[in-house]
Amino acid sequence: MTDSTIPITEVIVAADCWQDQPDTETVIQRAIDTAAQISGADVGDAEIAVMLTDDAGIRTLNNNWRGIDKPTNVLSFPALQPTGPVGEDDPPRMLGDIAIAYETMRREADEAQKPFEHHLSHLTVHGFLHLIGYDHETDDEAGEMETLETEILAQLGIPDPYADRERMD
Repeated sequence: MTDSTIPITEVIVAADCWQDQPDTETVIQRAIDTAAQISGADVGDAEIAVMLTDDAGIRTLNNNWRGIDKPTNVLSFPALQPTGPVGEDDPPRMLGDIAIAYETMRREADEAQKPFEHHLSHLTVHGFLHLIGYDHETDDEAGEMETLETEILAQLGIPDPYADRERMD
């Protein structure tokens, strides 16, 4: 039996550089499951796709969708939500897509001296929160999102990624 608060998560490995990380799918699933539970988001009937790519792939996405011609660590693409009634025989609604770039993520983890799995969990949680409507365009939004990220990561046994700088609350 599946938990009705947990979205279906499909992990797609689009770049060979991820092959050296055998527990990646488990780390991502655990991060999304925990984020869904703690956030209280209504996502039990939803599906998420997480694409594990490289810097070249995410640079293309970043340029095509945001007009920024450089790689980044994570991108989120919330899906349009259905407006009509949903029948019980309908497929799961698509919550959206998350793309994570290996080289940028690896470099950030190494520079911050954080375990790879911790940084992957953080970026996954960050991407998920964007899919459910959180943002960090203003200081107030950033503070709210960072507080929730920290709470979710603490549940996963991961230290506060913002502890070394001033919080946005």
